Parts: sequence; C-alpha cells; structure tokens
Amino acid sequence: MALTIAGTGFSTCTSKKLRVLLIPFFATSHIEPFTDLAIRLAAAAAVEATVAVTPANVSIVRSVLERHYGKHHTAPVKITTYPFPAVDGLPGGVENLGKAAPADSWRIDATAVSDALMRPAQEALVREQSPDALVTDLHFVWNVRVAEELGVPCVRFSVIGAFSSLAMRHLELLAPDVAGGDPDPDVVAVVPRFPGPPVRMPRAELPEFLRRKAEVGCSTRNPFYAAQADCFGLAVNTFSDLEQHYCEMQMRQGYVKRAYFLGPVSPRPSPAAAGGGGGWLDSKPDRSVVYVCFGSLAPVSDAQLRELALGLEASGRPFLWVVRAEEWAPPEGWEERVRDRGLMVTTWAPQTAILGHQAVGAFVTHCGWNSVLETVAAGVPVLTWPLVFEQFITERLVTEVLGIGERLWPHGAGVRSTSCAEHELVPAEAVARVVMAFMAPGGPGDAARGRVRDLAAKAHAAMVEGGSSHRDLRRLVDDLVEARSAAGGIKSV
Repeated sequence: MALTIAGTGFSTCTSKKLRVLLIPFFATSHIEPFTDLAIRLAAAAAVEATVAVTPANVSIVRSVLERHYGKHHTAPVKITTYPFPAVDGLPGGVENLGKAAPADSWRIDATAVSDALMRPAQEALVREQSPDALVTDLHFVWNVRVAEELGVPCVRFSVIGAFSSLAMRHLELLAPDVAGGDPDPDVVAVVPRFPGPPVRMPRAELPEFLRRKAEVGCSTRNPFYAAQADCFGLAVNTFSDLEQHYCEMQMRQGYVKRAYFLGPVSPRPSPAAAGGGGGWLDSKPDRSVVYVCFGSLAPVSDAQLRELALGLEASGRPFLWVVRAEEWAPPEGWEERVRDRGLMVTTWAPQTAILGHQAVGAFVTHCGWNSVLETVAAGVPVLTWPLVFEQFITERLVTEVLGIGERLWPHGAGVRSTSCAEHELVPAEAVARVVMAFMAPGGPGDAARGRVRDLAAKAHAAMVEGGSSHRDLRRLVDDLVEARSAAGGIKSV
C-alpha cells in the first residue's frame, strides 16, 4: 500500500516513519544547514528527523527551528545530545569553532576527526538511537562503518559546494607536489583534470591541510575518501544549475555510489524578517546599500577592521556592516560621520532576510558556502574577501566561473593567505575605490547582478515541486526507504 504525503508529491511504502539521525560538525556553518535539511526531510516525506549535537550547540539548532516554526509551535524535528570530550587546553563548554579562541580552534578540528576522542560518544549515540538511516558530516569517517555494522545506510552531507570539494580533492590526490610541496607562498597550483576555465591557486591561498605535506597522506585510499566511496551516498547543499559540471563529475569519476544535490536547503524568508536592519533598509533607495559580513568563524584583526571602517566611510555608499568583534571599537568620530548612511550591527543579523531586501545592492562576503548560496538565492552580486579554509577556492567559482562578483582586492595588489600571519592589510583606499567602482551605474556590479538574478530564478525553480533539488530529496528518501525494506526493517501493509 502506497502512502502519499499530502502536498509533497512524495510516496513511500512504509508502515511507519523513516527515522533519520543527522550529526553535524561543531560549527554554526555546519549545524544550521544540517538543521535546515532535517526540516526539509520532516516536511517533505514520512520522515522523523533528529539532529544530534553536543550540549553547548543545542541553542543553535533551537534557533533555526524557532525561525522556521515560531517560538510557540512544536517542531517536528527532534534534538538529541551526546557529550563533547574533555580536551587538553580547551575550556569546558567550548564546543564550537565560533566560540573557540583563534589559538584554540585547531583543537576542535583535531578532536572532530579523532577516532579515540570523538568516535566513542557518537557510536554510543547511534547505537542507542538505532535509526533507519544516518546523515553524517564529512569529518566523522567512522560513522560509515558504524552504520554498516548496524545494517543501515549512511549518507554524508557536504555543506561545501561541489566545485570547492572537488578542487581540494584533485589538488591533494592528483597534484601532491604542489599541494604541500614547495614552501614558497607565491607558487601557483593549477587544479588538474578540472572542467571549465583553469583554476589557479597561489599556495598561500590553499587550505592549511593542503599546505602541510608532511601531515597529509596523498594516498587515493586515505580514510576520508575511502569513507566517501564506501558510504551509501553523498548529499550536497547545492543545485545542479549552479555547479552542473562539478555535480556530474562526482558520479562520472566514480567518487561516490550515489549523489544528491539538495540545495539551497536554507529557506527564503521575506524581507520583512530583516529585524533591526529592516526599518533602516526601508529608508534607502533600491540596490544602494553595501552589505558587509564575514561569517561566524574567522576573526578579522583590529587593524583590518579599522581600514575597512575608513574605506566604507570614504566610499560614500550606504552600508550595513555586521561586526563580530566584541572588543573592537571604530575610529573616534566615525559613527557620527557615517550616522546617516551607515549601520553597524554587533549582534546576530538575519542575513537571508537582509540579502532579500530590495535596498541591498552588493554583498562583501568571505565566500563561506552558506553565504554564497544565500546571495545567489537573493540575486545579489558580491565583492569577495575570503579568509580561511576553502573560501579562496570558492571565490574562483564566484568570480571566474559564475561571474557574479569581483575580488575586493584585485590581483597583484598584495598577499592574501589562509594564514592570517601572511595576509597583508587591505588599505582603506582600496576598499573605497573598489566599492565605488562596483556600485557605479553601468559598472561591473550591474553586469554581475544580471547573472546572479538568472541564477536566483534557477535556485527557486530547483527547490519547488518538480525542481532538480526537490526531485533529489525525493529520490534520497525513496532510496533510504528502499534500503530499509531490503534490510527487513519494515512490514508491508
């Protein structure tokens, strides 16, 4: 007997809900899209979704659920917890990259991939919950084996796009002499066997793990890629029309057994949800405001914040700037000078709603993948200012492949690096000059806006019923239900 969920187009042959357990990495930029995916699963099919986090990260999940369902409604998505291990040098209760001191963030990264420290608690949780399917972050390679022992499918969910994920894979496995070889930061790596225009990366802009050859194994069967090949499938927070060639490569190269492109999983709120910035934005002309935000992870030095403040002032453009630096204060007299056209926000800001406001004309972004998807969905062009991890690689997709923005600091202007010690200060004059040029009528911002608006329409089409991401979500659920049936986990009705 087929059971159809009203209004979704999903059908299953189950007599009970499919119980899916989702386990994200310890960063807000991972926990939020995992929770968004849980919401999609719970809404789209007969799925009981549970997000598993450590105690200090519960508030992040709850915040996402409250934004979606409201504070006074019971969310169909459940939350469960497991303990974060005691780690030498890491204060108790610090369980998120965004809460760790810059000097301690590596401890959270190291703990997350530690079979000795992290696996016992996660494995105990998975065995206790006994889900029908497991959705795990990429860091936790052991979960593939745990799920296999339990006889349930394990799907790895990537919160990073296909372009950047594949570029890092190809650099690590196919160009080991460049990725981690010559210590000269000016050495340029070209991503091998990659579709589209050549992707050239100065070594200084590569993720740290690719710059440490002695610490990275270059075997094609290292644990990370072995787990990816052995798991039930890979889900990615992207959509086919955004990264088509790179999505197709996942299957064509045999990197995974199954691939599901489900994004953007974050919902699109109305501009009315822009919170404290909404009324201020309402007072500004259409497409006039520069929105500036560097995400929740990477710190920006006080000296760089000062240059950015002075540059935004000198640009003459209205701006809304989200600053996550508790100790920093702007230059004396700055707030008074920009009072009529600048708004500095030091608390959490509803980014998707801000980007969706008609007054926003450009986004100065660190190129975190969630931010890229949100600006694409909103149809807002970008000025790029990558800081860490894969963000410099993602910048190439944004500027060179998609053409939806430009670098804020042009080629040859100075050294940029994933290591803050190597990254040169971007001067205020450069900030002002590029912002003014990008926002000028008929300038590069207008051309980028046309391209990103086309992608926005495709992003919306992907998520509605019958769209590519909607179909892939339905296929994922159907495949998991079929796997449960094959394992004898349900009774026909």
